Amino acid sequence: MDLDSFFVSCERRENPELNNIPLIIGGSSRRGVVASCSYEARYFGVRSAMPMRYALQLCPDAKVIKGDMELYSNCSHDVTEILAEEAPLMEKASIDEFYIDTTGLDRYFGCYKWTSELASRVMKETGLPISFGLSVNKTVAKIATGEGKPVGKLEVRPEKVRPFLDPLSIRKIPMLGKASYQTLARLGVRRIKTLAEMPAEMMQRLMGKNGLSLWKKANALDDSPIVPYSERKSISTERTFQKDSIDTKKLKAILTAMAEKVAYQLRSESRLCCVVTVKIRYSNFDTQTQQCRIPYTSCDHVIIEKAHELFDKLYKRRMLIRLIGIRLSGFVRGVHQIDLFDDTPKMIALYQALDQIKGRYGAMSVRRAVGI
Repeated sequence: MDLDSFFVSCERRENPELNNIPLIIGGSSRRGVVASCSYEARYFGVRSAMPMRYALQLCPDAKVIKGDMELYSNCSHDVTEILAEEAPLMEKASIDEFYIDTTGLDRYFGCYKWTSELASRVMKETGLPISFGLSVNKTVAKIATGEGKPVGKLEVRPEKVRPFLDPLSIRKIPMLGKASYQTLARLGVRRIKTLAEMPAEMMQRLMGKNGLSLWKKANALDDSPIVPYSERKSISTERTFQKDSIDTKKLKAILTAMAEKVAYQLRSESRLCCVVTVKIRYSNFDTQTQQCRIPYTSCDHVIIEKAHELFDKLYKRRMLIRLIGIRLSGFVRGVHQIDLFDDTPKMIALYQALDQIKGRYGAMSVRRAVGI
């Protein structure tokens, strides 16, 4: 099951005036990329992961929205709760994509009928359009979902798998990138049927393990199991600058704002972390990370201090920086334990007041001045 143009659908649910117009979600700067786009924008050739500058050349009348990850995360959580409640076995593959094992339901309801009713419930309760593909394994089901969009309901029964896959472009195969497509296209392999008929040994010699994996997918051979839904193991955020910077004061201010954001997210999910990781990418695209363990916490001031220490250890080359990021991991469930010597009643009361304001008015409603 896949939510259609998920980010766009979330924005349109909040603001119906965005319906039926070309809409692009992503960074509006020169280095911005398209995170998602409406079907009206796709008509002009706009695609996800496309540079924003090129996308606006293709569709100059498109409305660009920066996006609200907090909104998207909440919408995804609402859909996940519905699916987890109904499905016998569910895997959350991404923020908007889910695999469900419906084996055995045909004895009672019929898999197609049950899945259709589940999709209808998601759309009714969340207002978000969703498509599904029903077939023998993950690969065929994912391809079927893509072919059925938007708001598609496509079932590919075992005897119909080969007639369904054969005429499709190899671009439809999950995890087949641009370089792999060009390699195969130069050999005249552009349809799934052609790829499926190639000897497996030849594909392995040509592209290694990836070649054998692609050959199996083309032949609808996929025994990967449904991995039950589990909570994520890290929270992270990063920022790519419109112009590379060497201003350490500015970089630390941005790092402070990001640390504040992920720490609040941690507290809102009643979690504590024990690992802080800072990441920088230089202008030559060389990427480095530094991490450290800390006592379990979810407090801004502790995480910010460690993030600044890690940045100082990491930034040694005095080169322009293109990207900076922070990640929290090593989670346990719980709330901050008061430190007998360092935490004061005023500090605890301050965090409670801040979280109440953010919970009511949004995560960006109150922030440290240095991060604005």
